[in-house]
Amino acid sequence: MIETARVYTHPDGGRGFRLLVDRLWPRGIKKDEVDLWLKEVAPSDALREWYGHEPGKWEEFKKRYFAALEGHPGEVEKILEIESGRDVLLLYGSREERLNNATALKEYLEKRGGGQAVSRRVD
Repeated sequence: MIETARVYTHPDGGRGFRLLVDRLWPRGIKKDEVDLWLKEVAPSDALREWYGHEPGKWEEFKKRYFAALEGHPGEVEKILEIESGRDVLLLYGSREERLNNATALKEYLEKRGGGQAVSRRVD
């Protein structure tokens, strides 16, 4: 199962494999609070700045982000391999809880065959 959560949220129990998918390390988070940091799957600085969490740009952001992810097949496959053996929690730092890169990445991974079980966002 693939879930998303803000890195500052600490859900009770069943956390799964905590995978940080942001380009920058979030302030105040200790290294032992994350199992793996894959900054290569985060949107580029240029794409992130262009998007700016403007809802009207969401669909175009996903299109551009998905195209960028095609250039990182090794990292995408690594996430799918991890997910095949356990639950994965995609962590993001944004205050935007619905339209962020982790949500888009989750959608991309599910289209690639990840998230066999029903997936959800952890609040």
